[in-house]
Amino acid sequence: MSTWEGILAIVGLALITLLTRGFFLFPDRDLPMPHWLQRGLRYAPLAALVAVVAPELFLTQGRLIDTWRDARLPAALLALAWFLWRRSILGTIVVGTAALLLFRLGLGW
Repeated sequence: MSTWEGILAIVGLALITLLTRGFFLFPDRDLPMPHWLQRGLRYAPLAALVAVVAPELFLTQGRLIDTWRDARLPAALLALAWFLWRRSILGTIVVGTAALLLFRLGLGW
C-alpha cells in the first residue's frame, strides 16, 4: 500500500466514523423508537458483559473447566456473594480480585 492509499484509507475511515457516531446528534428531535426495542435495549449492556465474562470464567483454551480446583470459580462465587450482600460494584471487583489472588498464589490453584 502506498503512502497516499494509507492516508486516503485513514481519512475515509475517520469520515465514516464521524458520520456514524454523529448520526444521533444531527436530528433536532428524538428519533421514534418502538417500545419493544427500548425495552430490549435495556438488557444490551448486561448481555454484552455476560458474553465477555462467561467464556473467561468457564472455559480454558476453548474447553469447559474440568475441575472445581480452578481459582476463577470460587472467586466469582465470593464476588457474587459480596455483590448480593452489599450491592457495591467496587467492592465486588476488589473481593473477586483478592479471592482470585488468594486462591492462585496462596493455594496454587
